[in-house]
Amino acid sequence: MKIFSITRSLLALGLLLAVTISCSDDDNNQQPVPNDVMLKDAGSLGKVLTDKEGRTLYFFTKDAGTTSVCTGQCVTRWPVFSIANPSSIKLDAGLKASDFANITRTDGVTQTTYKGWPLYYFQDDAAAGDVKGEGVGNLWYVAKTKYTVMLSNAQLVGNDGKSYKADYTEGTAETQFIVDSLGRTLYAFARDSSMNNNWTTNDATHDATWPIYEVNTIEDIPSALDKTLFGTITVFGKKQLTYKGWPLYYFGLDAMAKGPTKGISFPRPGVWPIVNKESPIAPK
Repeated sequence: MKIFSITRSLLALGLLLAVTISCSDDDNNQQPVPNDVMLKDAGSLGKVLTDKEGRTLYFFTKDAGTTSVCTGQCVTRWPVFSIANPSSIKLDAGLKASDFANITRTDGVTQTTYKGWPLYYFQDDAAAGDVKGEGVGNLWYVAKTKYTVMLSNAQLVGNDGKSYKADYTEGTAETQFIVDSLGRTLYAFARDSSMNNNWTTNDATHDATWPIYEVNTIEDIPSALDKTLFGTITVFGKKQLTYKGWPLYYFGLDAMAKGPTKGISFPRPGVWPIVNKESPIAPK
């Protein structure tokens, strides 16, 4: 009888060990939980922001200010991306929580932003990795971390409070123009020549009115723009970005904020124009 009892005990112990080992193996085989926002390779587009399921996120160039202007049917085609608490989200390497925030849209929905740009999905992206929204209407572009410039679509409003069209005459019209990665307006100086800055003097007070746009390297450019048209010049030891030969500047009274275009009328329209695909090549 003792032999049978010992045998039964050994069998029970063996079964317990087998179950324990099996559970341990299952734990080891579990896939790690994906981050809330990831950086995924999108072929020729490079690294793009995605959600935890690998679905691509996008910027809308009409979101030139601090709110989302995609409403109504637009949101049906471009659903908003939202995370409850951006300050504590799990992120892939190369992303910082401080670059994410939430805004409350006019429809009351919370939307997550990246570097001030509201984030969206594209309805026609059927699977993870799809980037069908890239360049749609020349308004929608994949969200990236390393844009050197972006595009904005907005009504130009000068420092004089007047509205201007793309030809710098007074009037109401939407204009597309080049901004930095944070959506801050960039300008050219009409008196500059190709790859030659005629404004900056290395006097802090003078230069603060029109600070240069400094870059170390030219990285990602929206696909609607020709990257070969961008370059750099050295101005008093600093690298200034150029486009079509025009050195690019900020306007001090825009206060380094996303949205303002006050420089369009200062000191009068046409002296400090915005730049875009229609800008002429800078004269030599």
